[in-house]
Formats: sequence, structure tokens, C-alpha cells
Amino acid sequence: MADFSVAMQYAEAVRRGDQVVNKWVRLAVERHFKDLETGHERGLWFDEEAAQHVIDFCGFCSHFKGEWAGCHFEPEPWQQFLLWVLFGWMNEDGTRRFRTSYLEIARKNGKTFVGGAVGLYLCDPDGEPGAEIYTAATKRDQARLCHRDATQMVKASPLLRRRFNINKDNLHVEETASKFEPLGRDSDSTDGLNVHGAILDEIHAWKTRDLFDVIETATGARRQPLLFGITTAGFNRQSLCFELHEYLQKILDGIIEDDSFFGLIFSMDEGDDWKDEKNWVKSNPNLGVSVKIDDLRRKAKKAQETPAALNAFLRLHLNIWTQAETRWLDADKWRACSQVVDPAKLRGRRCYGGLDLSSTTDVSAWVKVFPPEREDEPYYVICNFFIPEDNMHERSRRDRVPYDAFVRQGYLATTPGTVIDYSFILDQIDRDAQDYDLMEVAFDRWGATKIIQELEELGLTVVQFGQGFASMSPPMKELETMILSQKIAHGGNPVLSWMADNVVARQDPAGNIKPDKSKSVEKIDGIVALIMGLDRALHGLVSVVGAYQERGIRCL
Repeated sequence: MADFSVAMQYAEAVRRGDQVVNKWVRLAVERHFKDLETGHERGLWFDEEAAQHVIDFCGFCSHFKGEWAGCHFEPEPWQQFLLWVLFGWMNEDGTRRFRTSYLEIARKNGKTFVGGAVGLYLCDPDGEPGAEIYTAATKRDQARLCHRDATQMVKASPLLRRRFNINKDNLHVEETASKFEPLGRDSDSTDGLNVHGAILDEIHAWKTRDLFDVIETATGARRQPLLFGITTAGFNRQSLCFELHEYLQKILDGIIEDDSFFGLIFSMDEGDDWKDEKNWVKSNPNLGVSVKIDDLRRKAKKAQETPAALNAFLRLHLNIWTQAETRWLDADKWRACSQVVDPAKLRGRRCYGGLDLSSTTDVSAWVKVFPPEREDEPYYVICNFFIPEDNMHERSRRDRVPYDAFVRQGYLATTPGTVIDYSFILDQIDRDAQDYDLMEVAFDRWGATKIIQELEELGLTVVQFGQGFASMSPPMKELETMILSQKIAHGGNPVLSWMADNVVARQDPAGNIKPDKSKSVEKIDGIVALIMGLDRALHGLVSVVGAYQERGIRCL
């Protein structure tokens, strides 16, 4: 079993400065020591046996995946301190002091595993008759992740298997009529809950506080309920998560006094250099255990080269609150991919198109992507852009964009009138289909119904392409990689380069990205079309390689 003194050894090391932590962990440790000295004045006392009990219980839980599969869970020193404080402090009447706990920490530091262990403890050894324990998230599928970990812990432990019965999405203890289940905001019903404990998973992704309020209200009939929030940092500063984040900071700073709220925030200190490896342990207390330094180094290197990857690295791996969007591409990296693209040499070559139709008064983009035929070749890109002729000069003056110069240089085509004549775009695609082996045309369905029907009448294969994170993120990240490794050649097209410099990437809580037209300062249609065309080219390359491999022919 774990030695309870490890928790206090950790706290003492933090106090002395021997353990590298940030301001907030240091203040949490100081709060514990101060309460040991003066807490009795407020009716608080520390029960070492209760603190030890939960840490000992963790020894009955077993890891079930990775290098530690089959090994008993011995909490790391910081985890022992968390559990020691959370379960050791009591009110004067002997009930548990802390009713809400908030753990904010970078990914892969074992927060979900700890959450599962705490849920199991609350369900049985905590001694609450008819306990109702839930893992909660905005989606029930997300809530199932932590609950799945708890279920696997039960399956891996002979002792826990004797206590818990396992059904789909349900762990229960018949002796005490207690249960442990996942709960999502999208669950059939949240009525009639009588919550003793809830593990609130990835709160940064909770768009509203509705579910939190339902759960918190449902604890009223319990003597010592516990809500245990676990999350990485987010980017929505109007969210429940940031509210809890700031509330804990105010408690630790002494601005607010709340003896029922406890938490730890593992992150960089303000002013820390995120590129300095010595600071990474502040966000990753499991560095060298479940977090590997080589993995962080690899991702940090990419973050230094790619603006979109930087936000993800800071938030997910250093637990720093970021903005939701960031400028996507580095201009120097983009310019390095300006190799000459000769359309004549690509005649007859296989290609995939992306079509992004603007409103009738704006710029539309048609982009073709040619996959490599040799190992030393990049992906070649050829673009066509269209704008209404009659408002082109006015737009140049108003937007301070040299549309007229782009037209004179041959990079932008005009169509007669004040709105785009889509027949010009259709004619260009038809000519390209004659010159190249045009495999597919990917399109955003917005405003494209008529021209898509006409493309189908020409015998072309058209593919509807969604504009959400699921569709856009994989090819967008692949394009990032190609730009960094100069595996793509865009010929220095100035319209496409201007659009590349305009792109702002929006990031979801899972680290997926997509172009954000609403936040991008100027037009980005050409990049959107490029992403769509590249996605189809990548899918097509996989299909071709698979077909050749089936015939025993070596490919790229």
C-alpha cells in the first residue's frame, strides 16, 4: 500500500522549493499547512486515517493498458497530496469538508484514471448507503470514457470484482444498493437524481452550466457529497470551466474564503518561457511517468513552426488557456513552397479539384491538386480565381486589395457584370477535365446546387465536402505538415499566398482545427478549396496504393 507520508513529503518539498511547481500549487500547499495550524478555529480538523483510507484503496485498483497494465495503481506524490487533502479534511461534525474539487492539468497526466478511482471509492468504501455516483460530461459518450476506466479497474481487480457487479454502463454494489453510471447532458433524463458523487469530465468542453447546476442541486439530500471536476485548460473565458478556474485562484489568493472548495491547477507561471523544458513539469507532474519528454519535445518543435499547432501545444500539453483562434500559417514556410508549377508538364496527370463558390459578388476559387508520381515529387497546385468585373475596381479601393493587379497579372479572372457568372467557372472546369485526368470535384454545397448538376451532366464525379471540424481538420493538418516539409508546390500564386496569410484557424476542445471565415480578416476561399482538393487527393492516393498492393506492385 502507499505510504501516507509521501503526500506530506511532497508538500514539504513544494514548501522548500525542491519540487518545481507553479504559483497555484504552491498556494494550495500553503493553504493546507495554514489550515493545520489555524483550521480548528473554524471547526476544521484533519483525519489522517480517512486520508490514508482512500490512498490505500487506490492500491486495489489496477492499470489495464500500456506499460503498466496489470500493475496496482500507486498514486504519484502529487496525486497522493490531492487525495490526502481532499479526503482528510473534516468539519466539526465529522463530515467531509470539501464538497467541490477542481483539478486542471495537461493531458496524459492520469486525471481520468484518478477520477475513476475516486468514483469507485465514493460508490463503496466511502460508506454511503444507496450512493449514486456519476461520471458527467456534455455528451454521454464522453462521460463513458472515465466510467470505462473505472469498469476496467474493477475487471482487473479480484477484490473489486467481489464488490461490484458490472452491467452495460452500470457498476453497482448490491449490499449497499449503490450505483456508478455515466451521465451526459444528452441523457434521456436527469430528473430524480440523488447525487453522492460526480466526476465532472473535461469541463472545458461544457458549453453551458446547465448540467452542473442540475447535479449540484441533486446533492441536497446527502451528508457529504463530492463534485470532482477534472479538465485541461480551455479557451472559452465565458464558460463554467473558467468560472471554476478563476474561483479557485481567488480562494488561493485569499480574496475569497470557501472552506468547501479545493483544487489544484498545474500550469506554467506567467512569464515562463514555454520553450524551456525545465518549466514543463509545472504542467505535467507525471513527466517521466505517463508523460514522455521525447513526445513533448517533438510536439514543441512542431509548435515553434506552426501557429495552429502552438495553440494546441500550449493548451493541451502545457495547460495554458489560449484563444480559440490563431493565425494559421507561417508566411516564410509558405513562401518556401513556391516552386514553379508548369501546367503543360502536368497535362494528362491525375488531379483532384476543390471548388469554393463565394456569394455572387465575391471571389470564387477553383483549385486542382496533383498527387506525386515519384518519391521526390511534391503535390502540385494550380489555381483559378474569379471575380465580377463591374465591382472589381470598387472592391480594390474599398478593401485595399490589389484585385486589379491580380487581374492584369493573369492570376484572377473577371466575369461580365456585377455578379459572378458561374458559366465561366463551369467552362474552366470543363477545359481542365479535357487537359487533365480530373478524378473528383469536392464542393461545399452552399450555393452550388446548379453548377454541381451541370458538372454531373459533364460526366464528372462530384463529392460534397463538409466544412466542420471532422471534415476539415485531417487535410488541414496534413497541409501543415506538407508545408513544413516542402512537400507541396503552389508556384507562388499571389492570390493564393494572400489568402494563405489571411487564414485564421479555429480549434475545438479536442484540438481539431478548421478555417474560420468569420475571424479571417480577408478572403480565404482558395485555401478552403485547396484543403478540399488535397483531402480528395489523399483519399485517392490511398485507394490507388491499395489497388496496386493487391496486385503485388510496389508504389510510392
